[in-house]
Amino acid sequence: MIFPVFNTKRTKEIFSFNPTVIPTREEASEIKIQVFDYNATEIHEKNYTKVEDCFPYVNNANVTWINIDGLRKADVEKICLQFNIHFLLGEDILSVGQRPKMDEMEGMMFCLLNMLYVNKAGAVETEQISMVLGKNFVISFQDDADRDVFDGLRNKLKANGSKLRQSGADYLCYSLLDMIVDHYFVVMENLSEQIELLEEDIIRAGNARSLARINNMRKELIVLKRNVLPVRELVNGFIRSDSDLLEERTIKYFKDVYDHIVQATDLVENYRDMMMSMQDLYLNKANMKLNEVMKVMAIVTCLLAPATVIGGIFGMNFDSIPSIHNKYGFFIAVGLMLFIPLWMVRIFRKRGWF
Repeated sequence: MIFPVFNTKRTKEIFSFNPTVIPTREEASEIKIQVFDYNATEIHEKNYTKVEDCFPYVNNANVTWINIDGLRKADVEKICLQFNIHFLLGEDILSVGQRPKMDEMEGMMFCLLNMLYVNKAGAVETEQISMVLGKNFVISFQDDADRDVFDGLRNKLKANGSKLRQSGADYLCYSLLDMIVDHYFVVMENLSEQIELLEEDIIRAGNARSLARINNMRKELIVLKRNVLPVRELVNGFIRSDSDLLEERTIKYFKDVYDHIVQATDLVENYRDMMMSMQDLYLNKANMKLNEVMKVMAIVTCLLAPATVIGGIFGMNFDSIPSIHNKYGFFIAVGLMLFIPLWMVRIFRKRGWF
């Protein structure tokens, strides 16, 4: 995968967001709702297209995961009202370009972060996901109905005797966060492969295209850093929380996610340092190439200097120049023009100048 050589549009996408201006969200034409209602012995999977179908799961004795793909303001307000979710959290769910964060409000725990993907062009794409943890339920809100990172989690839910089925909603919330954070490493592994290919290309034949690709890669690392680093604070919020929604035995699992996000943060910083070193490598190689060109030109100038001097001397309009009337004078002059540069080449090579 390679980036476009001059991707100025990407720069605008990354840096044009203004938090003081309320962005407008384009409402989804349709929504998809997937519900997993389960306990240790049984599980029920349902698919709906109306939020009203989720209302019977309020105060359900089982653990319920409601995943809503596609956001519409009216639907979010309805489900927030039915599940007693504060309206400020509803505004965060509908927000665009929000910084990853975690909140506790009126007996609910809320977190917002981004799932990351790499598209065919090698650029990092983000999809905002919001999760609300309540008593015996987790509600997740996504923009894209065609992709997420939770397929492995769905398979675990369907497996009888899995730890997920034996645990409560807090463990489900941890599992969702863990899936998102683990997928960060998949994205970073993809970027790592691109960095290795770029480094090899610079060492072999660095040119202006290589410099443009370095700049494009640095932009993607900015996107990665912007979305990964705040998640560390988000997970730490769960660890420090005194909420009754979190069992003490579940905290150690959030600590494991915290360790993963710290590692991901370190990798992002390492990639950033690699890109800085790669840019220095490109500039140093360009300078070395320029030095080689100047070196060759200097040698050529030195080798031509004797011929220029001899030709200038014998080209002067004087009769008293030695050997000017000698019938072998021309051959002597040409011989000197060839011999002296060859002798100079031997001296230069002996001294290791080239």
